[in-house]
Amino acid sequence: MEELFEGLLNDHLGFVVWAAVAFIILLILLGKFAWKPIMAAIADRERSIEDALLKAEAAKEEMARLTNENEQLLKEARKERDQILNEARHLKDQIINEAKTAANVEGARMIEHAKLEINNLKAIAMADVKNQVATLSIEIAEKVLRKQFADQAAQDELVADLLKEVKIK
Repeated sequence: MEELFEGLLNDHLGFVVWAAVAFIILLILLGKFAWKPIMAAIADRERSIEDALLKAEAAKEEMARLTNENEQLLKEARKERDQILNEARHLKDQIINEAKTAANVEGARMIEHAKLEINNLKAIAMADVKNQVATLSIEIAEKVLRKQFADQAAQDELVADLLKEVKIK
């Protein structure tokens, strides 16, 4: 077997050496022209993937921040809306109360004015009634006196009675 092994080595030894030299040359050429660009491309791809992951993480953080900020703004907007609604309700109540107060004051003023007007008209009516009563009384007295004074004896008797009632002091 040794002979067979030696024969194979001697015949094929040159082939193995040339194959090894060709493989080493191929490795050098691939290392110089292909391996470096392939490794550079792989490194660039790793960097771009890493950058993309970092950018995605930053975008995720920014999205979370914006979401929180939006929630905060929404809470503030709701709070401001509630405050505005409360102020509007308070203002409405205040306006209603002021209107009621003004209406009550105006109503009281109108009632007082109406009472004064009624009292004035009543006084005018009473004065008119008194004038009419006085006029009627004078007319009745005049008619009574004319009838009484138509008779001369009745006139003399009336004068005598009046003189008796009047006392000189």
